[in-house]
Amino acid sequence: MGIFDFLSGQFIDVIHWVDDTRDTLVWRFEREGHEIKYGAKLTVREGQAAVFIHEGQLADVFTPGLYMLETNNMPILTTLNHWDHGFKSPFKSEIYFVNTTRFNNLKWGTKNPIICRDPEFGPVRLRAFGTYSVRVTDAARFLTEIVGTDGEFTMDEISFQIRNIIVQEFSRGIAGSGIPVLDMAANTRELGKLIANEIAPTIAEYGLSLPELYVENISLPAAVEAVMDKRTSMGVVGNLQEYMQFQTAEALGRDGAGAAALQTGLGAGLGMQMGQQAAAQAGPWGSAPRQAAPPPPPPPVEKVWHLAENGATQGPFSKARLGRMVTEGTLGRDTLVWTAGQDGWQRAEDVAELARLFTVMPPPPPPPPPTG
Repeated sequence: MGIFDFLSGQFIDVIHWVDDTRDTLVWRFEREGHEIKYGAKLTVREGQAAVFIHEGQLADVFTPGLYMLETNNMPILTTLNHWDHGFKSPFKSEIYFVNTTRFNNLKWGTKNPIICRDPEFGPVRLRAFGTYSVRVTDAARFLTEIVGTDGEFTMDEISFQIRNIIVQEFSRGIAGSGIPVLDMAANTRELGKLIANEIAPTIAEYGLSLPELYVENISLPAAVEAVMDKRTSMGVVGNLQEYMQFQTAEALGRDGAGAAALQTGLGAGLGMQMGQQAAAQAGPWGSAPRQAAPPPPPPPVEKVWHLAENGATQGPFSKARLGRMVTEGTLGRDTLVWTAGQDGWQRAEDVAELARLFTVMPPPPPPPPPTG
């Protein structure tokens, strides 16, 4: 250090901080020997707060502005003597700059699944993730509770603790919300506000606040999602028998060998049918042709039925299975049923094909004879 630099540093101190890291929460102004001179200029910019530490104790907090460190404009420091000792102050003081702007796009997520009780699916495991923002609202409390004497404190040093608090409150909030899994996507905004309100008292003890907290996604395990996809596919397919016939025809059409075999079979069958018709028309010994017998009708297509109870669908069931359910008492006359081609849900008693199932039930037994 040159003699002129030394003298200029002894005559006046210019204390300020320009942050270009975008992740620093607290930065300590470094001065040789921690000597803050009488009359030093302190510049606190917007989005900052400055905490003055004197002799190891918190003396004052400065909001944005320009300050002259003198006892006449710092009432809290009037008890600090000998500030006018000239070039070399015997007191050791420190200035900590605290970043009070928002730190955005911070990530949180559940490391392990959360077990919840769903009203439709029963016990389920959920995972969730999202983003949040944080800011320092009480610089003095944040410095004393979290930072201590760390000369440079970054967001990474506190984000892990905040994530743990968010996950803990999310687990408790989602378990007690009673929102069905299928409806959570429509309630992520309300869940975010609920969790932020629950976290606020704990975060305030650190001198922090969470202006925003977002729940971006709530998901089920992969195996459960696969089963739900199959259930959705069954609802889209409708008539399973017709769908299987369609799939078989599609497979034969895509396979060249299958298509050739299909054409060969169709040709052979058509030739046999034409030969039988010619023989039937000629009759025995060249007699007059006789009327060919009509082909037998195709077998009826077996219908499958779906049931609706308590807001959930069951099935598909065959008619024989429905008959057993009537006998077991699990299918009643007022149960809503539906099959492919039917116009909406109808009571089982109102469907002609199913009404017979209730007429074959024997009447209730007569009461026992009175005992004399």
